Amino acid sequence: MISVAWSTHAIELKPHSVIKRFRRGSREECEREWRALTLLSAYAPGLAPAPQSADLAAEEPVVVMSRLPGEPLRGRLLSEQQLKALAAAASEMYAAVPAGALVKIPVRPGQQHELIAKIRAWTPRARPRVSAEVGEAMDRGLDWLARSGFGHVAPPDVPPVFGPGDGNLANYPWDGSRVRIVDFEESGLSDRPFELAEITEHVASWVDQPLDVEMFLDQFDLSATERARLVECRRLLALVWLFLLSFDDQQHPCNPPGTAERQAARLSRLLGRGRGAIRGES
Repeated sequence: MISVAWSTHAIELKPHSVIKRFRRGSREECEREWRALTLLSAYAPGLAPAPQSADLAAEEPVVVMSRLPGEPLRGRLLSEQQLKALAAAASEMYAAVPAGALVKIPVRPGQQHELIAKIRAWTPRARPRVSAEVGEAMDRGLDWLARSGFGHVAPPDVPPVFGPGDGNLANYPWDGSRVRIVDFEESGLSDRPFELAEITEHVASWVDQPLDVEMFLDQFDLSATERARLVECRRLLALVWLFLLSFDDQQHPCNPPGTAERQAARLSRLLGRGRGAIRGES
């Protein structure tokens, strides 16, 4: 048995099952995890771990699920086969839950309005402490956000989907022929552009081995409205990551030196794109 600890939960890996034990105060995360596993077991069996048991009322709630084969995609230079399998898994996820069930699912945490509120709260603390390069990109991002109207209107009329809520490629194991999905603490009602931006803009998609964003996004048949929203969602997520990386502890960094500066350059490229673009450098 292998045990691994994270901030919201601890995981015990057994030969055929995974026990995910949540910390006190993380009941909502546990409930979202269990809801996702049961939904996907019904509508997309095999895409995610199968739910086995749960104790949602415990002081430290617990979810037990099957253990999936495969190795995480994070840190790998993805082949065309792996990249298409990643897109296929995401597409299956977004199409899985029917409309009748979607209407009963709460909006996922960390959606557009929450992220914009966080950016505004972070700005006074982050802006004075960053390098000139990062600060300039922050200013450009904040100026875009103020002028775009993105934070003052409801999301465009795009089809709702069930989203996992976390774009970390570590949550997408590859078994040699198929990609599956794990970790649903932040899952809920979302839309394709926002969830795709979660993947393409997550630091895990470029800090080690860059994801081929152009090829990945080419696997999705997006409407004009979805393409336009994707551009805005990518900019927003890139700005969020610029703030997050600026808070990295310089004495005990989670990422290589210069990661925030690399993110500043990424954001600047995205801000320079036309509204209809969906492609971007990694």
